[in-house]
Amino acid sequence: MVKPLDEYRAELIDHVGWRIWRLAKVWKAEFDAEMAMKGHRWFAEARSNVLPHLDRGGTAQSVLQSRMGVTKQAVQQFVDELVADGIIERRINPDDRRSNMIYFTRKGQRVLSDANVVKIEIQSRYRSKLGTARFADFMSCLDVLEGGETARPSPAIGRSR
Repeated sequence: MVKPLDEYRAELIDHVGWRIWRLAKVWKAEFDAEMAMKGHRWFAEARSNVLPHLDRGGTAQSVLQSRMGVTKQAVQQFVDELVADGIIERRINPDDRRSNMIYFTRKGQRVLSDANVVKIEIQSRYRSKLGTARFADFMSCLDVLEGGETARPSPAIGRSR
């Protein structure tokens, strides 16, 4: 006899990964909405994920697949769409004429500038919600969790942990 699935209900626990994921979704929704208000509605689309993986001095298209963790075909499609929008351009790789390098266009540089303004605005709202000292601690904790240095209290707090 097969036991009903109800006997195997696992509890969904609250954990740090879940909270980080939820916060990242909130941040991305805010960012996408503000970029749309600046005329960049496509930031909510998958192709926008190419931009953080591009070096400002150009990136070999073949490198994007491993950086993004997607298929070669997906990279090709995303790059084609961004080229069509005038955000990036392909140029022959001078070191390997069989491959392409991807560069930001002037329009792409303006998009990056708009994105930086939006990121600073969101960060300012977070700092206002948490206060300067707690925000500094929050940023320090994120660095530690990412594998950076160990946490230390913000100098503004002046307390021991």
